[in-house]
Amino acid sequence: MTRQLSSLTSRLALLTLSLLLTACASSPHQPMPDDPFYAPVQPEQRVEPVIADGSLFQTRYADELYSDIKARRLGDIITVRLQEQTTASKSAATNTSKSSSAELAAPTAFGRPITIGGNPLSASLSGDRQFQGDGGADQSNRLVGDITVSVIRVMPNGNLIVRGEKWMKLNTGDEFLRLTGIIRPQDISSDNVIPSTRVANARIEYSGTGALAQVQEPGWLTRFFNSSWWPF
Repeated sequence: MTRQLSSLTSRLALLTLSLLLTACASSPHQPMPDDPFYAPVQPEQRVEPVIADGSLFQTRYADELYSDIKARRLGDIITVRLQEQTTASKSAATNTSKSSSAELAAPTAFGRPITIGGNPLSASLSGDRQFQGDGGADQSNRLVGDITVSVIRVMPNGNLIVRGEKWMKLNTGDEFLRLTGIIRPQDISSDNVIPSTRVANARIEYSGTGALAQVQEPGWLTRFFNSSWWPF
């Protein structure tokens, strides 16, 4: 009896440990402000020699007469206008059926059917199978707003890799918006704005932290039952 209790206690301890490990593995990383990954890149301070040509005007320090304000260098900032809208709908229906039957005639012996109690020996088998399944899904998302990001890298072909985040504290929670992607300088408007539909390899994240965000997430035990660890 003592051995059985000890074995049962060990199994319960292992089950509890696996639940805790699953909960830790399934819990998402909590975002925090001032994440170094989204921090703007500081361009290197280059000290260029001043050429003494007898003039106060230096060409390398002046803006061209026809230059614009578009982002094109490392550390420049650009405004991305979010115009994301997606709609998806899917439905499926499946119906299958199958019927089968078989009959075994009464066996004979010496030309006469074999009977038991005057009844001939015979058998028959029949079966029906039917399956019906329906499924459907509808989803619609819309995100509108502006976020200003910085250029973190200038690619050899002139494209710009941008990245940035925006944090807003609203009541008891924080709302954050993050964006990374690649843009073409030709797609930037004259006021240094580009629509999000023109951002290649875009990664847009909009979520929140705090009490309001926590109550919308299932508990660790619910996540365990909904995960692939639960065999049923």
